[in-house]
Amino acid sequence: MSFSLQPSLRRVSQTFVRSFQDRAAVRPVPPTRGDINTPRDFLRAIGRSAETKVSIDNWDAFWRTAGYDLRKAGLAVKDRRHVYVLWCMEKYRQDIPIKDFAHEPRPKKKTRGRGPRIQDGKLIRSRRPR
Repeated sequence: MSFSLQPSLRRVSQTFVRSFQDRAAVRPVPPTRGDINTPRDFLRAIGRSAETKVSIDNWDAFWRTAGYDLRKAGLAVKDRRHVYVLWCMEKYRQDIPIKDFAHEPRPKKKTRGRGPRIQDGKLIRSRRPR
């Protein structure tokens, strides 16, 4: 009976290689379009005051950044993840106009509960003045 480590080592090595690969470096850098010539212009166009949160001046360096780089820069999770900045960068790479995908953040919930048992949700009331 022969025991071979080769298949199991191949599986383990593939997972390690995939974790070391930087996918942001592999993706193409989109060309500048219209009035968007710098990363600051792009961040201002997508809104949510993203231009104050990310400070990268070079166009190529901006498009090579990954989520980990934005994390080191101090960007909050909800701003950096696919929720907004990286998601907008991918839409821009796909040649979709910014006015079609840029949007304001979701408004705060005003109703407590959801589902069929709660037909008319209870209004959340606070003591602070509005």
